[in-house]
Amino acid sequence: MPPIIHGFDPPERFVAGTVGPPGSRTFFLQARTGVRITSISLEKQQVAALAERIDELLDEVMASDEVSAVIPAVAPLGLDDPHPLEQPIEEEFRAGTMTLSWDPSDERIVIEVFPFTEAAVVSPEQVDEDFEEPEPDEVFLVRIDAGHARAFVQRAAQVLDAGRPSCPFCGNPIDPDGHLCVRANGFRRREP
Repeated sequence: MPPIIHGFDPPERFVAGTVGPPGSRTFFLQARTGVRITSISLEKQQVAALAERIDELLDEVMASDEVSAVIPAVAPLGLDDPHPLEQPIEEEFRAGTMTLSWDPSDERIVIEVFPFTEAAVVSPEQVDEDFEEPEPDEVFLVRIDAGHARAFVQRAAQVLDAGRPSCPFCGNPIDPDGHLCVRANGFRRREP
């Protein structure tokens, strides 16, 4: 049976966002076209990795002599999206593997997100073995132009920075009531 494809080519809106207070936020990728909304939950590190890789891929495409498209170096004015996630948020699946590519035929970034499955988790003993990932039941597929991709990266950075501040000594997040800093010999550090 072929997988269910949640495809957006192009979406009217594609953003990363969160639900919940800093320290217990749930991260989502969300795409919307008309009234159709798809929300995929994922980890903070996955949002950071996706945004970083999109930025790197666009820089690589910009440096390439084979591309005729104009690739913006930063998000174009007017494409920023400060609005919250669309409601209601109904998670389609939790993100596992993600792929990213550039389609030169229509000059778009292609993002594919596959569901997390326990069957795809590889133990350290299995690293050298031939491993075939199981066929996914669903795929989240988004195709966006370079300007909207830069805007996605800009918003993702803002979403990531909106969390708890980091301790300047140990780098761990600081809760509103402070935290036990490993570099303070067990004493609780507080914000000045």
